[in-house]
Amino acid sequence: HVGHPEGYTATDMYCRYQRMRGYNVLHPMGYDAFGLPAEQYAIETGTHPRITTERNIANIRRQIKRLGFSYDWEREFATTDPGYMRWTQWIFLLLHDTWFDPGLEWTDPAGKTRRGKGRPIRELPIPERVAVEGEEAARRFRDSFRLAYQAEAPVNWCEALGTVLSDEEVINGRSERGNHPVQRVPLRQWMLRITAYADRLVEDLDLLEWPEPIKEMQRNWVGRSEGAEVDFFAGEPSAFEAWQKERARAGFPAAHGTDAIRVYTTRPDTLFGATYMVLAPEHPMVDRITRPERRSEVDAYRRRVATMSEEDRIAGRGEKSGVDTGGCVVNPVNAERIPIWIADYVLVSYGTGAIMAVPAHDQRDFEFAKKFGLPIRAVVEPTPAWLQKVGAAREAYAARVAEYAEAFLDEGRAMCSGLIDGLETTEAKQTITEWLARAGLGAPAIKYKLRDWLFSRQRYWGEPIPILHEVDAFGNPTGLTRPVPEEELPVLLPELEDFKPTGRPGGPLEKATGWIAVEDRQAAGDPAGATVPIAPAPTRRLRRETNTMPQWAGSCWYYLRFCDPRNDRRAWDREKESYWMPVDLYVGGAEHAVLHLLYSRFWHKVLFDRGEVSTLEPFQRLINQGMILSITYRNPEGRIVPYTKIRFGEGTPVHAETGEPLSGETEKMSKSRGNVIPVDMPLEQYGADTTRMFEMFMGPLEATKPWSMQGVEGISRFLNRAWRMVIDESAAEPRPSPRLTDSAATPEQLRVLHRAIRSVSEDMEGLRFNTAISRLMEFVNFFTAEPVRPRACMEAFVLLLAPLAPHLAEEVWQALGHRESLAFAPWPEYEERYTREDTIELPVQIDGRVRSRVVLPAAAGKEEIERAALSDPKVSKHLEGRRVARVVVVPRKLINIVLAS
Repeated sequence: HVGHPEGYTATDMYCRYQRMRGYNVLHPMGYDAFGLPAEQYAIETGTHPRITTERNIANIRRQIKRLGFSYDWEREFATTDPGYMRWTQWIFLLLHDTWFDPGLEWTDPAGKTRRGKGRPIRELPIPERVAVEGEEAARRFRDSFRLAYQAEAPVNWCEALGTVLSDEEVINGRSERGNHPVQRVPLRQWMLRITAYADRLVEDLDLLEWPEPIKEMQRNWVGRSEGAEVDFFAGEPSAFEAWQKERARAGFPAAHGTDAIRVYTTRPDTLFGATYMVLAPEHPMVDRITRPERRSEVDAYRRRVATMSEEDRIAGRGEKSGVDTGGCVVNPVNAERIPIWIADYVLVSYGTGAIMAVPAHDQRDFEFAKKFGLPIRAVVEPTPAWLQKVGAAREAYAARVAEYAEAFLDEGRAMCSGLIDGLETTEAKQTITEWLARAGLGAPAIKYKLRDWLFSRQRYWGEPIPILHEVDAFGNPTGLTRPVPEEELPVLLPELEDFKPTGRPGGPLEKATGWIAVEDRQAAGDPAGATVPIAPAPTRRLRRETNTMPQWAGSCWYYLRFCDPRNDRRAWDREKESYWMPVDLYVGGAEHAVLHLLYSRFWHKVLFDRGEVSTLEPFQRLINQGMILSITYRNPEGRIVPYTKIRFGEGTPVHAETGEPLSGETEKMSKSRGNVIPVDMPLEQYGADTTRMFEMFMGPLEATKPWSMQGVEGISRFLNRAWRMVIDESAAEPRPSPRLTDSAATPEQLRVLHRAIRSVSEDMEGLRFNTAISRLMEFVNFFTAEPVRPRACMEAFVLLLAPLAPHLAEEVWQALGHRESLAFAPWPEYEERYTREDTIELPVQIDGRVRSRVVLPAAAGKEEIERAALSDPKVSKHLEGRRVARVVVVPRKLINIVLAS
């Protein structure tokens, strides 16, 4: 529909402008064609997704070409092309071959020292204890560090779609695609270790010219926090002192073992206020610490929570719920035994899956404690403002803390907290964390809300994951994997008649038994180690991965392939990548902020670390185009009238058949509202130039704005006037208007021309196409009224119009006698002397409030400006009976008269 070309139109206008300025411009087109949307449509229609994808691509290509976008069509490709899929799989194998070394220091291209970088897996040191166990142990050790790895994790399983969804694809506990229920279940999946790059993903946002709201969305999505990890003793109480002494001797371990439960907290200063612990129902320690008499209630609660979406659990919708396990842990700072509960508001995938509950200073813990009658102990002195808000007296606060309506959440001075009593929060955090570290009971920690990217999909229409699973003689998996050799890429999808999801973790590719089974030539003595498909047999030794990549995989790196799309030896040539990267301008919707844009940045950083790309970031400048709305038209009875049955003119739209006047309401485009406007409609009626220009004239590129067929008519009239300004309409063939002259322009004509050149140039640079078009309209209004129009002025106008309406501009350019295309003609330059304003208008403020405006010569000095402001009639009226202290003149900006107090 007409909303889709908005971003394409903006980039095309910008690219045409930059070509005319003499730049080499890479402006390609491709198609992100794998994934759920294409597969769901194919299932609904009973047509193979390859057929529907190719059909849709052909239609999109047709519409794009009708709009006249200046793409380099020799670089066109789709993510489903085998030649592209090959290199998507190659990048996956590069991720699989990489580990992240957090301690490695390196220098970035700007000369800044950094810490933490991806390295080849062969450079991962193998501990001696692992090496002595043999090569298989070493392989498993390496697998645990790879950026692409397998793990059993709680995942978003959508039974209706038959696949796992990433967190970003689930909204309010339902699938983004199809609005189906989503359930959390444990499943072994391929994951990408994006968390290793969390700090760099946040820090490098400062390098980018992106809208601040998008940067903030990514910062919040990564969710970096600083705090401490603390171990609470979970063994027999009588063994606590011995455990404490051993910890003081050995230090804080990397893993807590079965005798402790580890929590992460951003407020270690509140440890003395922990009165109970809460575990996620899925926490591995739940089975161990649950008392027999509590087992049935705990198990029932865990089954119930398994049906809840993670979104609902995070949001805390509904009544607070939880179950006492009967178990206890010992608080390491005061040796107090506290009960262990499980509750849905704690997630196993965030932090450590366990929290120390400090109800006096956490609202959720406070509400939970009040519901279940758990102790509430104040350990931070509240502020006077908070005490006043809840109606509490400072002296009575600690004793009556459970009576108030809310917890005190802010920072303050520690109280009832042993060694940190009386310390302000910042100092208290540092002191208690240092004590924990010395005692081997805790350590400083940094955590992220960001989780590793769940990469597997149980779908057919996606890139096969190029991994082979080793199986024993009975076909059982050994847990060891191998990458498909690079020379055998791409791994293509097998042809399946039934590609519907199976509802099982293996996905539809499990049906391709002949494709799955792979002979292990390496085991058979073939030095090449190649793999070939064979028929299924009980003795097969290798088995293909049957999950596919998510729809985001191919879109993570397409910009790099555009640099060198026909290279069959490499994904891209290094010199070409270095020449073109980074992308100078990316125009895309804000909906990609924590999906495609974050994933692309992650892949790009890994590629940089491995020496495959030359820049730290892929996209230097980002603009988010706004949504184009539509008007829903209804007849007098209130029934919706589709656009195909509406006649538009200068007045009120009417029903094409009945002539009834129609009323309109601006809404989001939707088939159910009958207000979807296919882009072919304005193209048929008005042509490409009018459609393109109206797309940009509706308002600022970033703004949400409504499509109006009457507005399209206005742009059409403007282009017709522009044509008549330069071309003789009475001639059979286009030729210059008789009012064109080769004589010199008048001073006023030169002022209008050069101010237009300056304004349009600045607007094109800033992607303010709506104001650029307005400037050209002013130009046409002026010169249409001129009896004589200098050719030089008209030719400059045509060049200014060219990026916006290239077809009309090209035809006029040829009619003016030029044989070469204006696509690469030099952009007009303005002369400063003709752009200076003769007069300026300044607002006059009195104590900061605007009271009048004065018009002055542009060259007026400070004294002249002050005299003009003080003598202005409106200003004089406001100054009656009052004394002026001083007059502040901000050159070319404003005048502020400050009154004496």
